[in-house]
Amino acid sequence: MDRVGDLTLFLRVLDLGSITAAARSLDLSVAVASQRLKRLERELGVRLLHRTTRRLHPTPEGVALAQRGRLLVEELESLGAGLREAAEEVAGTLRVTLSATFGRQYVSPLLPAFLARHPKLRMSVHLSDHVVDLVSEGFDLAIRIGALEDSGMVARRIAPNRRVLCASPEYLRRRGRPLHPEQLAGHECLLLFGSQGRQDLWRLQDPQGREVAVRVNGRYESNFGELLRDAAVAGEGIALHSLWHVAEDLRQGRLQVVMPTYAPATTAISAVMPRRQLVPPRVRAFVDLLVDAYGQTPPWELDLPPRE
Repeated sequence: MDRVGDLTLFLRVLDLGSITAAARSLDLSVAVASQRLKRLERELGVRLLHRTTRRLHPTPEGVALAQRGRLLVEELESLGAGLREAAEEVAGTLRVTLSATFGRQYVSPLLPAFLARHPKLRMSVHLSDHVVDLVSEGFDLAIRIGALEDSGMVARRIAPNRRVLCASPEYLRRRGRPLHPEQLAGHECLLLFGSQGRQDLWRLQDPQGREVAVRVNGRYESNFGELLRDAAVAGEGIALHSLWHVAEDLRQGRLQVVMPTYAPATTAISAVMPRRQLVPPRVRAFVDLLVDAYGQTPPWELDLPPRE
């Protein structure tokens, strides 16, 4: 029963002086409007209007309803407007989880201006290289790097995630530069391990785009990519890294790309959110921030030295 709608119709009839005009203003047929007025009278148990051939006049009960009801409708309209405005306001607490290194290098520098732009927003940033359950742990979104699992989440692509094999010039002078994936068997490879174990199967692509999978080995492994990057810069071996992670090392000559014609497949940097009908404005604003900053040509793609 739409009692508020019926009350709004009754007030419109009084304002416009006829059921026909009120029905037209609310995009109703005259028959439907008349039925709804009768329903309102029946529900209240009183007559609200005196109907004549020329005019409608409110009964005393109708006058009382109009006086109280108008305040109620105006209050509801004001409340609705306030809720709609709040629904578009970037406010509340935004809880984000993301890669520790990517977060420190590329997200942290954006946050001061973002918070200054949205003074009613609070942020809780969780840095971890582990994949967390967003729903059970109460996160609004995650920034994930690489191929995404089909988890029922909603994902928005932020930027490409190009990856490279790289090593220090000193290591390549000492051990030689591999030219084909098969030659990696004779090299120290720096290995990442995580929840799915030791990532010692490197999937590369040949110049024709066909996958070449090669099993690699080495004496040094870690669950934290930053340690593998440090080891590569120190000349300890060949590492597989996202370009954003080692771009500055490549620019400064601390690392060089190895086997550029056999590069790992490009994946993506994505914002992942729980599936829901309405995405909070604070989440939309944060994802838009990252897309605006990195979605066209990411800074880690700029000013790189020619590939060896």
